[in-house]
This record gives sequence, C-alpha cells and structure tokens, in this order.
Amino acid sequence: MRGNELHIRETESIKDALKKLDRTAEKVLLVVDSSGRLLGAISDGDVRRYILSGRSLEGDIAGIYNKKPLYLRKDDFTLEQARKTLLKNKVELVPIVDGKDKVVDFITWSQAFSENGIKKIAVKPRKLDVPVVIMAGGRGTRLEPFSKILPKPLVPVGDKPIIELIIDNFRGCGIREYFIVLNYKGDMVRSYLDNVEDKDYATKYIIEEEYLGTVGGLKLIGKDLGDTFIVSNCDVMVRADMAEVVKFHKEKKAVLTALSSIQHHVVPYGVVSFREGGEVINIHEKPEYTFTINTGVYVLDRSALSRIPDRTNFDMTDLIAKLIHEKDKVVTYPVNENDYIDIGRWEEYKKAIGKFHAFLGEGGTNV
Repeated sequence: MRGNELHIRETESIKDALKKLDRTAEKVLLVVDSSGRLLGAISDGDVRRYILSGRSLEGDIAGIYNKKPLYLRKDDFTLEQARKTLLKNKVELVPIVDGKDKVVDFITWSQAFSENGIKKIAVKPRKLDVPVVIMAGGRGTRLEPFSKILPKPLVPVGDKPIIELIIDNFRGCGIREYFIVLNYKGDMVRSYLDNVEDKDYATKYIIEEEYLGTVGGLKLIGKDLGDTFIVSNCDVMVRADMAEVVKFHKEKKAVLTALSSIQHHVVPYGVVSFREGGEVINIHEKPEYTFTINTGVYVLDRSALSRIPDRTNFDMTDLIAKLIHEKDKVVTYPVNENDYIDIGRWEEYKKAIGKFHAFLGEGGTNV
C-alpha cells in the first residue's frame, strides 16, 4: 500500500520523525494507529517549533501533531476535489482513507498538478524583496586541486557551477537581487554570470582588494543592502522557505538568524565508558548522536554591519560572537538533514553530485 513510508506512530520520538521526513523528502508525516487508521498529521513546521522550544529530541510526537487532519475518502475521490483541497488549504499533501479511516494512499501537490495529461497550474512564487549576498571570494582550499584552476564558485555540479545553482535555489523564492563578493579569480566568476542566458535577476559585484574573511566584505556594500538581507557562503545550499525564515527573523526581533541543520551521526564502533583505573562501566555499540550544525546561510539586520570592522579580515563566527557579547539577539532556524548540502569539501562534493538532482527536484528553496 502506497503511503506506508509516511506513517508514524504517536509513540515514536521527534528524532524518529526527523529521520522519516528526511527519508521521504516530504514535508508531512501521517500519524496512524496499529491498524493504519489515520489519527493526525505532523509537519516539519511542527517539529521545528518543538525543537525551538528546547525540549528533548527523544520526546514523543503525541503532544504536537495535528489531531484534525485533512483527508479525502477513497470511495468518492476525484482529482478535481483533490486539487480544490490542496489549493484551498495551501498544503502539500492530503491522505486518502477508506471507510474505516485507514490510510490507503495520498496525493501531493506535484501529483495533482502534474503535466501527465493534466493541465498544470503555474503557481508564481511570491517575490521576497530582500537581497542575497553571496560570499564568493575565497580561495576554495578545501576543493584543491580543482580550485587551483577554477574558482570555487565555478566548480561544476551536474551541468551548472555551484554559484548558479545557489542563485537558482534563491530564485525559487522570488529573490531577484544578488550582491556577489569577489576576490580570488573574481574576473572569471563575473564573466560567467554576466553571460548567463535569460537572466531574470540582477547581479552587483563587490571586489575585495584583500581577503576580508567570510563576512568582512559586507562593509564594502554598505547602505545598498537595505534593512534586512540574506548572506550565503558559496559552497552550501539550503532548502527552506526563505519568506518564512525572514518572517521568523523579524518576529523574533533578531539581529542575526543562522539557518542550522539537524544531523544524525552513527559512530561505527563500540564506545567504551570506564572509571579511573580502566574499569569498564559500559560498551555502547555504534551509538547515534544528533547535532545541530551551522549551514552558512544567514538572515541579517542592517544594524549588524556596525559590528564589522572596516577593511579587516573578519569571519561570521567573529560577528556572531560579537553580537552575543553585545547582547544583540541571535537565533537559529533549523532545517532537516537532507535540506542542506555542503559542496565545499571533496567528500561532500562527491556526495552532492549524486544528491543535488533530488534536492532541486523538490523545488530548491521551497519552489
């Protein structure tokens, strides 16, 4: 029965929900009982709010899932009804149940409005009127020897270079203004971007005369940035609704919001715990740890610029530490593990080659 991959029991943990959301690449899971009867639904937004509340990932989902989910009946299902339900409620997925409320299938937005004999509805992304700054001036030492020949922004992933994929990702959110901070082999990057065909966005170039770190170049842009702007490293991609992230940033009255990614890592060995003198207490076989890591994508307020020294090598970690020290509000917006790609190291680059098609197939940043 199609749909089992989205099933989750209400006794399962938040960590279990995160893993299933990553595996399915959908934004919602269906909460069912032991017989497969629909009890509710839990979205990635529900999980994010739980995580931001500071509670343990080992807690179960029972208290946070929606117990009044939308659904369609199998016996009177029509494609038109499914389309209306998806459009009216602005959801990405609706389960289909039988007469006993058991989940027998589901229909997604992309299925309902696919091109396979069905007239596709073109949903125009809302224009997010904030600029993106892409820090593209580094030497890319982690990608040597490739970056000895090409600057890191032009390293290809599939049939496009990294920087064009990053811009495409943000374009999916309706963003049309980009500041590109350049240094190492900057003329090559500029030449490439200036010759992209059918551009529907504007690029402005900021040239560093010396290396200013991962954030120092922002001071060279100054007032053109406006009150709120996005900063991205040139070797990462994050799939998130950036309009929602900017809204979150403003609601929290933050000076800086760092997008983070929840990562699961299994130690492939037995971990030994012991007392003084070497007496073994326990051996934990292949333990799993969950971390929240920084992705390298940020939303900043203009006031953050005053914390950056002029023409000085200054990294984002320096800025964040300074903001926290000065009691300026710094928050994080977590995304799932598979909503983040790091292309900046050879190991991750090789993984990205096989991963980015599926990543972009889900619509970039929530296209």
